[in-house]
Amino acid sequence: MPTVTAIEIQQKAIQMLQADAEKILKLIEVQMKNFTMPQCPLYEEVLDTQMFGLSREIDFAVRLKLIQEDTGKRILQELERKLNELNELYRENKNTSE
Repeated sequence: MPTVTAIEIQQKAIQMLQADAEKILKLIEVQMKNFTMPQCPLYEEVLDTQMFGLSREIDFAVRLKLIQEDTGKRILQELERKLNELNELYRENKNTSE
């Protein structure tokens, strides 16, 4: 059986965290398209819960030294940037349709 290197484990951890971040983005996209608007408490609750969960995953990976702290911060910042863009797009579409 081949030996898994520390670099391979680190790359896998990063991939998994990025995949979880993408799941959050997709969940929020679906929620915005079908159910709620960004000011809705349900939207905020889902977003807060999901972001908290991802931040805890990242903290865990950092503590295990699977990823660097700056890598974890970058994953969260990238997700926040995408969510802000999505929110802005929603607002622009809402203003255009009114």
